[in-house]
Amino acid sequence: MLERLGLAALHRLDPETGHDLALKALRAGVLRGRGPVNTARLKVRVAGLDLPNPLGLAAGFDKNAVALGPLSRLGFGFLEVGAATPRPQPGNPRPRLFRLGEDRAVINRFGFNNDGAEAIAERLRTRPAGAVVGLNLGANKDSEDRAGDYAAVLTRCGAQVDFATVNVSSPNTQGLRDLQGAAALRALLDRVMEARAELPRPIPIFLKIAPDLDNAALAEIAATAQDAGVQAIIATNTTLDREGLKSAHKGEAGGLSGRPLFEKSTRILAQLSRLTDGKLPLIGVGGIEDAETAYAKIRAGASGLQIYSALVYGGFSLVREILTGLEARLAQDGHETVAAAVGTGRGDWL
Repeated sequence: MLERLGLAALHRLDPETGHDLALKALRAGVLRGRGPVNTARLKVRVAGLDLPNPLGLAAGFDKNAVALGPLSRLGFGFLEVGAATPRPQPGNPRPRLFRLGEDRAVINRFGFNNDGAEAIAERLRTRPAGAVVGLNLGANKDSEDRAGDYAAVLTRCGAQVDFATVNVSSPNTQGLRDLQGAAALRALLDRVMEARAELPRPIPIFLKIAPDLDNAALAEIAATAQDAGVQAIIATNTTLDREGLKSAHKGEAGGLSGRPLFEKSTRILAQLSRLTDGKLPLIGVGGIEDAETAYAKIRAGASGLQIYSALVYGGFSLVREILTGLEARLAQDGHETVAAAVGTGRGDWL
């Protein structure tokens, strides 16, 4: 009841103000979680990382790594912070975050607003013990060497995290998605892998892609990622598609996330699973809002999951609800582990 009242109050505010207050409430201890949901059936191993459960927090909620302690106690199997850029930047002008209540969706055009790699690295040094934490890498808007920016952030922050994500799929930094082309992507990944090799402890590198890709581009990305040594693909980031939306803010520029993204992102996920023949772990993101949608992502080919937009409407209690329901669905279908269910429904999406 308290969470529902809190959500109702936040929804009366400007969305970005509400988001900032939610982070402050977490830091103040308003929500006291019990740690990650951890059962034998839900444990997974993704890209060499042992996770208590497959459900992670997507990048963008805690951009600056200011609430890792409280977030780590809310049930998640892992957390991803950022995106971080070498230098601090304010991002795009406000308003830049919009709730689409009728569609259970969100549009954002933040533009990689963050405190910069130096400040984020310092906060990551005091990250909670035992939590699996990753960092989303980005480039400054005015950078003349975007590949160099990604490498620089990894060099500065890599020793403090368990994985890093190369984000070439945000629609809110002009020209960023052009880095998904084969030649540009391979050059970028090579720079990142060179920086990774210099870390005291080489960490897995993930690649986050857009949902707005045709079959040829997707096949090219899958091949390039595998050749470059990427250890997992996150599918997907937000979409530019606006088909079927009803809410008043449907025409706002930016990336759309939430319920309307579910089918598009899950089809991309299933196609990637087929293209990589299950050899490359996939993280399913986009439209997960309950145990059914989480289970569908796993059956489409995901070894891990991430959520963000659904929390805007369901609150943090949703994390445990999804995981409890997911465990029940796995048991119902006779799966002793998450891994046993991965890809079992891939054909439904192809």
